[in-house]
Amino acid sequence: MRIAIIQFPGSNCERETMLAVQRAGMTPIEFLWNQPTEALTEFSGFIIVGGFSYEDRSRAGIIAALDPLMGVIKQQSQLGKPILGICNGAQILVESGLVPGLANDQVGMTLTDNKRIQSGKMLGTGFYNAWVHMRVSNEFQLNAFTRRLKPSDILSVPVAHAEGRFIIPSGLLAEMQMQGQTVFQYCDEAGAIIDAFPVNPNGSIYNLAAVSNKAGNVMAMMPHPERTLNGDVIFQSMREYIAEGYRQPVVPLHYCPRPQPIEIYQQPKHHDAWLVELIITDNQAMSVETTLRHLGWPVKVTRWIHWDISCHSPDILKSIQSTGILYNPRKEKWVKLPPPKKINSFSFLVQAKEDMLGQQKKQMLEDHFNLSGIHSIRHGVVWQIEAEDMADLAALREHIIHSQILFNPYAHDCYDY
Repeated sequence: MRIAIIQFPGSNCERETMLAVQRAGMTPIEFLWNQPTEALTEFSGFIIVGGFSYEDRSRAGIIAALDPLMGVIKQQSQLGKPILGICNGAQILVESGLVPGLANDQVGMTLTDNKRIQSGKMLGTGFYNAWVHMRVSNEFQLNAFTRRLKPSDILSVPVAHAEGRFIIPSGLLAEMQMQGQTVFQYCDEAGAIIDAFPVNPNGSIYNLAAVSNKAGNVMAMMPHPERTLNGDVIFQSMREYIAEGYRQPVVPLHYCPRPQPIEIYQQPKHHDAWLVELIITDNQAMSVETTLRHLGWPVKVTRWIHWDISCHSPDILKSIQSTGILYNPRKEKWVKLPPPKKINSFSFLVQAKEDMLGQQKKQMLEDHFNLSGIHSIRHGVVWQIEAEDMADLAALREHIIHSQILFNPYAHDCYDY
């Protein structure tokens, strides 16, 4: 049984994944993103490893999800072959639409910024590295990765991620529960599902640690079972599934996402807005630009950080600016609003629906700099897309919205700016 260990630029968990596959009695073969994709048809299964593909630019998993390699992985999934995405691999599977398995591989959920809140206090956002407990949910499906497990089995495994919080619309979550796709949940050492930090390490809905597609041959998991012998049962289940033969395709889930309208941004009254521009190379913008060019859209991409601030007086604004909390003067600078507009361009403002970064910055200014009178701080990103061919401007705009390269509608609000 030859298992392709899929790696993109920035992947970093291939060694421990290969060792786990070997312990399960299978043969791991490294497969890089730039190898001929037709060779993928020769493998019995696939694991998309953890790490930081493309440095999580734009957001974790989206650049890799748009790679042509993932189109071949989708074809192989229809044959029933097992596909496991671990951590960054899970983010790639979610952004590609392979889970939860909606019609036409539509994106139906998101993995977004961690949030660690206890007793109403923001303990932190971003990267979190710890050992956690998880178990299969009470309604789990007996799928390609759970054949050797039951709800009484508690697995102690490490987590190491910054964007591991599952957000799923309630209607879709209910259908997934009915189909057994809510596979693994974070729990305490006794198996109790407690929706609070640290048992739930990232604030995921329903304490979700892993979800699958309806057929059960594709699973997106945020913890790292490959880093401990405790996780070997997952890879052993994968081997048994392959040995017994692949499942046939099933019909997609019934849930149908509703498109989000892109409205014109209106700055709230009595709020101040600041833009921050990098004075060094902006790798985020460069990666988005390169990806769009590879997809056949010759563009130039520019990016600014957008801060929306509401406070008592201009003096507080000056104090906020002087702290350096909202920008780093060694590599960033303030720029005037609005950003320079070009006739052959359009701009989007993307803001997190639940802005953990803005909340964290506000709390930091209050706790560490004793600044009072700050009503709110909201973080966003302004993306400007400049087209080389004006005739394609409208089509380009629709393509970018449809690709979701700049935002995931379950985690972000997007506005014409």
